[in-house]
Amino acid sequence: MPATSNAVDSKPVVWVTGSGSPRVGQCVAEFFGIRGYRVVIHAHHSLNEAQRFAENLAQNGIESLVVQGAVEEADFAKSAVSKILDSFGRLDVLVNSAAIWNWQPLEETTKADVQRQFEVNSLGSFLCSQAAGLQMVKQVSGGSIILIGDWAVHRPYRDFAAYFVGKGSIETMTRSFAVELALRNPAVRVNSILPGPVMLDPKISDSKAESIRNQSLLKRHGEPKHVAQAAYFLANHEFITGVCLPVDGGRSVYPGSTDDAIAHPTLPEH
Repeated sequence: MPATSNAVDSKPVVWVTGSGSPRVGQCVAEFFGIRGYRVVIHAHHSLNEAQRFAENLAQNGIESLVVQGAVEEADFAKSAVSKILDSFGRLDVLVNSAAIWNWQPLEETTKADVQRQFEVNSLGSFLCSQAAGLQMVKQVSGGSIILIGDWAVHRPYRDFAAYFVGKGSIETMTRSFAVELALRNPAVRVNSILPGPVMLDPKISDSKAESIRNQSLLKRHGEPKHVAQAAYFLANHEFITGVCLPVDGGRSVYPGSTDDAIAHPTLPEH
């Protein structure tokens, strides 16, 4: 099918999955909205919060649409893209922020646990990227897809085995979709963000929060805005595709200043 013009309305449209609740996705959606995008908010269970968020955006002159459903369901993504086109006539950016984050000891991890993590964190991202990407290839201006992985898939910690299975495919998916879509329309780009801790659980202790801060090479906590800034950069850079960008304060390259990180016995102490 030949590419079609996006001239129905020149204002770009961003769809952020998992943006109904006040977490990272909502920060990403607001960041784009403030910078001139029309925003598609997505919620599964948090519909009331999504509608309040839409009202807040409207008060700031930001046009939005709410879509509801489970990203892992077979027909949700296609239906959502259809609604977006009916309302806005175009789709320029997809940020796959919907995710679940559960933990349990390996001894207690069941088949259902692994399947659930994979279905939401991998399959959901695949289906939304597929539906959005196949729409973007029809547009003269193309579009940008951003997936959200996790820096720690390369240095996994214990008790999150099912979660890491669910997130582990994101980097491969990024490269695969970058090839698939650009070969159909070279104006479509696909990248991913690999965040470190950017929204600490408010229930963790001060000592634990300080330990996390010290594990960062930049000696600071991450914030949702850091993911939003990276997403906006990738969405608007015309010559980057297939890239998996760590946004982790250096955690992926720095093991921390611990004794067991120095494996060579002749290295001097610091």
